[in-house]
Parts: sequence; C-alpha cells; structure tokens
Amino acid sequence: MRANDTADGYITSLLSEWSRGNRAVESELAAVVYAKLHRLAAAYMRRERGNHTLQPTALVAEAWERLADGPAVVWQNRAHFFAMASCQMRAILVDHARKRKTAKRGGGRRQVELHDNLIKEDRSLVDILALDEALNRLKAFDARACRIVELHFFGGLSFEEMALVVGISARSVQRDWSMARAWLQKELTKQP
Repeated sequence: MRANDTADGYITSLLSEWSRGNRAVESELAAVVYAKLHRLAAAYMRRERGNHTLQPTALVAEAWERLADGPAVVWQNRAHFFAMASCQMRAILVDHARKRKTAKRGGGRRQVELHDNLIKEDRSLVDILALDEALNRLKAFDARACRIVELHFFGGLSFEEMALVVGISARSVQRDWSMARAWLQKELTKQP
C-alpha cells in the first residue's frame, strides 16, 4: 500500500464523518485538504488576468464556505470532494467575471489559459465566460463529457479518479475526455 492510499483513506473517513453531521472533524479535514485546494486555486488564478482582485486563499475560503454551508453532501471519497470543490471554484470565478462584466460596460472579460492539451495547438487565452458558455453547451450535448472536463481540467483528477466519481471505466473517461477536448477546441476557436 502506498502512503498516498493511507492519506486518501483518512480523508475519505473524515469526509464520511462530516457527511454524517459531525462538524467536529471540519477543522481537521480543512487542515488535511487545504494544501491541495490551494494548489487548485493557484492554478486557476494563474490563468486569470494579472490584476485580478481575487487571490487563491480567498478562492479557497469562499469555496470551502460554499461546501460547508451548502446542502448536505454524502461524500463518496476524496476524489468526489475535490471534484465538488473545483466545481465551486469554477462557479466562483464565473460569478466574479459576470459581476465584473456587469460593472464595466462592454468589458470585464477575464482570460484563462487552457492547458493540459485542452487546446493543443493554440495555447491562447480564452475568456472564462466563453469557456463557461461552451461547457454549458457541451453539457446539453453530452453531460457526462462535460463532467469529465470539469473533473480533469478544473479538478485536476486523474482518469482513474474520474472513473470512480462518474462510475465508468478509466478507458471510457479517456474517450470522453478526447471527444470533449476536440469539441471544446472547435467551439472556442469559432470566430464571434
């Protein structure tokens, strides 16, 4: 057994206790998952404009607050938790971009750099609102593929971890990822 397997099991047991309403484990859980959440937030923020008012620590804090104060969730495992946390971070950034766009007539679009070969040939910046809209269109077309993109691109989950969360084989996850990446590349490179 790898040391990481033990840590994953510990996180899963804390999540299980938290799901049962044991708020006493919340601070211990936060301490155990904070470093990974901060890495995810920092990765998001590297894709944002340089003068962004939101910092990784604030992004983690707001995501944690939404998870802790939101509807009760029965956490399956650590991968499920990080998937939900990354989705919360995405939602926070999209909300922030919408508020900024509303505040600045005709402007306020924030840029994110797509990585992990989402757009293979063109490492250009993509507007986070355009990305969100494209993901919503993908969700209408193929909800599972959209979930795979969220888990991999935003959550940083491996194909094996995504397979556990979604309940399909890792090979199916890879196929969905390849299709979704190509579909999004086409959608995001369309001329407005």
